Amino acid sequence: MSQTETPLFSGLLAHAKKNPVQFHIPGHKKGTGIDPEFKEFIGENALSIDLINIGPLDDLHQPKGMIKQAQDLAAEAFGAEHTFFSVQGTSGAIMTMVMSVCGPGDKIIVPRNVHKSVMSAIVFSGATPIFIHPEIDTELGISHGITTDSVARALEQHPDAKGLLVINPTYFGVSADLKKIVEISHSYNVPVLVDEAHGVHIHFHESLPMSAMQAGADLAATSVHKLGGSMTQSSVLNMQGNLVSPKRVQSILSMLTTTSTSYLLLASLDVARKRLATEGHELIEKTIQLAQSIRKRINELDHLYCVGEEVLETHAAYDYDPTKLIISVKELGINGFDVELWLRERYNIEVEMSDLYNILCIVTPGDTEKEADILINALRELSIEYHGKAEKINTTQEVLLPHIPVLALTPRDAFYADTELVPFDESEGRIIAEFIMVYPPGIPIFIPGEIITTDNLRYIKTNMEAGLPVQGPEDYDFKYLRVIKEHRAIR
Repeated sequence: MSQTETPLFSGLLAHAKKNPVQFHIPGHKKGTGIDPEFKEFIGENALSIDLINIGPLDDLHQPKGMIKQAQDLAAEAFGAEHTFFSVQGTSGAIMTMVMSVCGPGDKIIVPRNVHKSVMSAIVFSGATPIFIHPEIDTELGISHGITTDSVARALEQHPDAKGLLVINPTYFGVSADLKKIVEISHSYNVPVLVDEAHGVHIHFHESLPMSAMQAGADLAATSVHKLGGSMTQSSVLNMQGNLVSPKRVQSILSMLTTTSTSYLLLASLDVARKRLATEGHELIEKTIQLAQSIRKRINELDHLYCVGEEVLETHAAYDYDPTKLIISVKELGINGFDVELWLRERYNIEVEMSDLYNILCIVTPGDTEKEADILINALRELSIEYHGKAEKINTTQEVLLPHIPVLALTPRDAFYADTELVPFDESEGRIIAEFIMVYPPGIPIFIPGEIITTDNLRYIKTNMEAGLPVQGPEDYDFKYLRVIKEHRAIR
């Protein structure tokens, strides 16, 4: 088959054109049974292919027809031996990767700045995480990737690890030397799992970082919906090599996937793959040029700094994706969350994320000079308005990032242990039994089983006072934390 074909989408259209009488779910029956206002907004075309895994339409859990053809074309496009479609987002694909290689008591080497789905999979599998410290960029106040040296040390100390997980690129678009990391890991016969949530496009342009499949990684969970043009919640899991069984991967993915798979999401993966494979290079080239133009214009504004190639001077930044605009706002005298709110209220601009020191804007083929001008005009006004408050910050002293606490219990044991609630300010030294993270991007401050530290309690407070989205504990107000119950001797 040709990359210009869309077997899944085309098959759905052909089925809808037959207009069969449907005595099967979904109950809205091509839209006739749905709320009229919603139907008018969504449209009859979309509802006509909101179908279920009946015989003619194949089955994602055991694909043999049009879904298999679409997945085979995706594998060819991404340079993989096998590609699995995910309607559970990249979180579902990441959990599949981890659970395909790890079982109870197994070790898996992971960077600390992993997405919460990785830690969820570690709880489900019963594995023990071996954390690698990501390199800290004190100028920006963010974590980058892991270095080849840290990977080599981790594998030397834990050669029995069942997997190594790498984020490539990071949420901020920074990549490690993935090819070298894969070579080191494979010398121990340890498979490399890549969280490629923010890198679907990198495979299709030589100016972008090397993709997981190009670097020789074994598994890569890739968000097509984030930057590749498919619908939200649709992703792919690419794999190659013989260190992990594709049948095992299919089995685990099926366990984690709804049996009512969305054909709208699946079809959007099919057409997104076609566009990336046939037009991706041209579209991405224009996107890179637009992003670089925006970056140059931002750096002409007072008190604002948009990171460029100079980030590669740091130890953990081997390459970077210029379509990610990391805009440092710390010299304005306000935090990134304040800037996010200001842009929303003044210019109706929504950014990807904000933290204590930065905002992150992503540029995709869906952007034009029109959106670029709106952003630049807004940032120019922001710079002028806060000119009087601007100050040069000593980042070495001011930048605050969470430390990695001691892991006293496996996350699974802590999650299922006898627990109790204790006041937030009295929790230091206790073993936490719940996740706490700033989301987005979903990087843990605490995971179940870790000993609570004063520094990380302070980090939580600082983020909350800045208005940033700290999530995780069952007590949303953070007055209490759930910890492992201490069993004291009977007197």
